[in-house]
Amino acid sequence: MPLLEQVIISGAIISSIYAVVALGFTLIYGVSGIINLTHGAFFMIGAYIYGAFHTYFSSLFPAEFSYMAPVLALIVTPILTGIIGSIFYRLTFHQVLGDQIATLVVSICGCIFFQQIIWIIFGSVSAFRLPIPPMITGTFTIIGVSVVSPQALAAVLSLVLFAGVWIFIAKSKSGKAMKALSQDLEAAMIVGISVEKMYMLTSAISAGIASIAAVSWDMWLLALAFSFSIVILGGLGSIKGTLIGAFIFGYSIAYITLTGGGGLVTSFPFIVMIVVLIIRPKGLFGKRVEME
Repeated sequence: MPLLEQVIISGAIISSIYAVVALGFTLIYGVSGIINLTHGAFFMIGAYIYGAFHTYFSSLFPAEFSYMAPVLALIVTPILTGIIGSIFYRLTFHQVLGDQIATLVVSICGCIFFQQIIWIIFGSVSAFRLPIPPMITGTFTIIGVSVVSPQALAAVLSLVLFAGVWIFIAKSKSGKAMKALSQDLEAAMIVGISVEKMYMLTSAISAGIASIAAVSWDMWLLALAFSFSIVILGGLGSIKGTLIGAFIFGYSIAYITLTGGGGLVTSFPFIVMIVVLIIRPKGLFGKRVEME
């Protein structure tokens, strides 16, 4: 099988999923300036909420309607996770806005807190990994490359979600308010934009996005490391940079995997990131207020 075709297809699928993993991180930083490491915890929470509701809904529907279980679970998961993210912001981050050290400490403590809650509910061993049933099964072929259907579906949904958020930021009233906050906080307040409401909404959307990404990838700690690195590579606060950074990561992993990189699979994208940052220290699109 030609290596080029494999890299193209595998890289596109991996990159699309990574883009959504990092999108929520970019969104919360672009609007509020908070480096929210709790994003990884919301990723984890989303995976467990989806798994729990998938199991619950599966018990309600007969076999001929089994497809309803993952659909309903996918709807409920971002809503509940978004509510948790919004409440967490209001109770914690809102109290320490403007203090970067305090917000960083709060986000780290949030990760530990939510992890302990998961351990209490699911048990300290099983909490590390929760099997999530795929929404679809099977494989198909694109330009001679065999593709696993659940991965392809995750990639397509990821791109649709990414495009949806991009349109929301550019066209909706709330999205424009978020963009205004990211560009000039004081001016946004003068024209009547509620900072607290917009920050809570952004936190909810960010957490909801993280939970959707978790449905296709349940390794929350690695997801946090990748999402943080992707937004640094693309430029903090830049949605466009997040997408491009995700594709750099995805194709780096696809290439090193298919060429027999072995143990470098996880570390190679970070090596690429370091090289790029040496050339462009602020990332590819390194503006604090880009939010295009």
